[in-house]
Amino acid sequence: MSNKDKVVLAYSGGLDTSIILKWLELQGLEVIAYVADVGQEEDFAAVREKALRTGAVKVCVEDLKHEFVTDYIYPALQGNAIYEQRYLLGTSLARPVIAKRQIELARREGAAYVAHGATGKGNDQMRFELSYYALAPEIRVIAPWKNPDFLNDFKGRSDMLAFAEKHGIPVGASRKRPYSEDANLLHISHEAGLLEDPATPCPEDVYSITRSPEEAPDEATIVTITFEKGIPVRVQNHTDGSEAEGAVAILRYLNELGGRNGIGRLDMVENRFVGMKSRGVYETPGLQILLEAHKDLEGLTLDREVMQLRDSILPRFATTIYNGFWFSPEMEFMMAAIRRSQEHVSGTVQVKLYKGNAYPIARSSEYALYDEKIASMDEEGGYDHTDAEGFINLHALRLKTYYRRQV
Repeated sequence: MSNKDKVVLAYSGGLDTSIILKWLELQGLEVIAYVADVGQEEDFAAVREKALRTGAVKVCVEDLKHEFVTDYIYPALQGNAIYEQRYLLGTSLARPVIAKRQIELARREGAAYVAHGATGKGNDQMRFELSYYALAPEIRVIAPWKNPDFLNDFKGRSDMLAFAEKHGIPVGASRKRPYSEDANLLHISHEAGLLEDPATPCPEDVYSITRSPEEAPDEATIVTITFEKGIPVRVQNHTDGSEAEGAVAILRYLNELGGRNGIGRLDMVENRFVGMKSRGVYETPGLQILLEAHKDLEGLTLDREVMQLRDSILPRFATTIYNGFWFSPEMEFMMAAIRRSQEHVSGTVQVKLYKGNAYPIARSSEYALYDEKIASMDEEGGYDHTDAEGFINLHALRLKTYYRRQV
């Protein structure tokens, strides 16, 4: 690095990136603070002012909400992406859209460097840097949490808080509430502090967008969600008559409904890509509702063998997203298969929201593979019961052979 080199820093205004901005400036770099609006509740004017006061030569606030939903959240929804069968990937899905725009800005501003505030222990370093290198192989990356000089100065969050006090940098974290929180349109995550002890229950005041299920309304909320090719296009609320259309509006609306009804909380210990386990507390109300509805509609419209083939890649699909390989040949391959599987996943699902639960109660589709006459217990519907005898005998053949050998 040399004086007057430009670096585009992914800047949130939080503890880590505020300290990093000042540290980069002290190294003699021109810092362009890049603020990605992915739906977090934030005073962006205040963030801009804070970045300039901290030392940035320029601040770029980019509205990525629509792209985030349509190009990242909804494709993950089409694939029912759930990491380790529990985590809905709220942070993982935001990183590639942030990294993509950061590279675009670096090229526009003539910056040789990009920088991020992810630590050397976490997953985000992978998500940012793998995306950077896929989109701009020539880019140079500054990752302070892997820089020996930076590590010598900052051995933990307490050192960063002290540095912020010294340089007059206001931060949201404090010694009394030292949580690391990541918020976007999809979710909010909570880590660090007392949450680092997995045996300690998460205090209720940690949660910020969902009510406790015990405090949720005693009356259920009934909504109908309309899907086109696995993508939600409309939500109708039968309880109060309200509705929502449009990618961002739908997710915001379901976040509000889900949060009010105590839906979308998760407290888990997960496996990070770098090899360690970590405890995270997540709130993802809107996507939890959409996933339950989407999976239900697939039950009505998706062929059994196609579903089983698609489901066979879902653990790999979710892990690929979690580990930071959104821009990769394997992701392109899996997304092509997932999109093809969704061609007829269109229709409506009625969902009951009640005290932490979102469960489908009715569904319909012009592409339904369900035939009431065939399935009915009251009529044959063209189904010959005697066919089942030969069907069973053929499937029993290998079982008979195997267990005779055990005698």
